[in-house]
Amino acid sequence: MRKAERFQRFLEYFTTHFPEPETELQYGSPYELIVSVVLSAQCTDKRVNQITPELFRQFPTPAHLAAATADDIFPLIRSVSYPNNKAKHLAGLGRLLVEEFNSEVPSNLEDLQRLPGVGRKTANVVMSVIYNQPAMAVDTHVFRVSHRLGLVSKAAKTPLAVEKELVRYIPTELIPKAHHWLILHGRYICVARTPKCAVCPLTSICAYYARQIAPLLENLPSLPSAPELPPQA
Repeated sequence: MRKAERFQRFLEYFTTHFPEPETELQYGSPYELIVSVVLSAQCTDKRVNQITPELFRQFPTPAHLAAATADDIFPLIRSVSYPNNKAKHLAGLGRLLVEEFNSEVPSNLEDLQRLPGVGRKTANVVMSVIYNQPAMAVDTHVFRVSHRLGLVSKAAKTPLAVEKELVRYIPTELIPKAHHWLILHGRYICVARTPKCAVCPLTSICAYYARQIAPLLENLPSLPSAPELPPQA
């Protein structure tokens, strides 16, 4: 199957069956989203959503966060991955938002990446979710699913390479949605260890399925036919 056709069928399926995907992070403002995304690095959205209500109760604005130290923040985020580093990042993020951005979350890649704890992936999430810009954030789910489906080439061995190949084929207005489609498909269907191919609606376009699963099914011995019952008297 040609790559353009694979993309077309991928987009057709999701625009039909899941037209308005949303992030699973719970937030009420751009400030809350960027904090949540920083916390979500190598951590589940479910865990982040469990701790952020109290975090935002104590630090409801960038100014409150800017006035805090890493030691103030750490007890509230200790259950996420790498809490020491993230506490330092959040304290620095709050200060930079206040000092250089008038407590507003910037809307461009360069300024976002100046914030502590914010790399290209986090910046793209903010640009996509908050500002609806055509930014493709490539996390582990997007990286895995795009390779398995065959949306990107084997040569795309870095998140940036995957991002560039994806945005080349996805219409600009659908890039923010496609980011969520790939994440959610990877989170619930195309999981890392044992993908749920039996319930996946995309097996007809999936390169992994064609290469790894379909040949096994073809080689299964056929079941014997049920014996015919004698005609009723």
